[in-house]
Amino acid sequence: MKLTRSEAREKIMIILYQIDFYIKEGIEYNVESVIKENLEIDNKFVRDIVYGVVDNCESIDGTINKYLEDWNLDRLGKTDKAILRIGTFEMLHYNTPNIVAINEAIELAKKYSDDKVVKLINATLDKIRDNEVISE
Repeated sequence: MKLTRSEAREKIMIILYQIDFYIKEGIEYNVESVIKENLEIDNKFVRDIVYGVVDNCESIDGTINKYLEDWNLDRLGKTDKAILRIGTFEMLHYNTPNIVAINEAIELAKKYSDDKVVKLINATLDKIRDNEVISE
């Protein structure tokens, strides 16, 4: 069964959540194993985004923190962090149109976060788009 991009992003969010948990708890992990645990069939998009976020996490987090008003990424829940990281990576490093990356992040946030966090994610990704993205 093939995943839609929206379903794939949900899998990516879960994988990034899990990796963030392992890092915080000092548990050794292998990115490939975490991907395989969460995917029934191989998916290039999932791999591209997961590895892209993991490989660029420090710069992605720096960009996100730059635009979080009166807030810090470390204060957000793991789900919210994963959603912001996915949206930011897709806008800055992947060929996803900005409007799609932001909309998909908002839809995930609506499903997994409260209204205040949805607004925070929307505002932060809008600022990243407006200030960091070179062009569509």
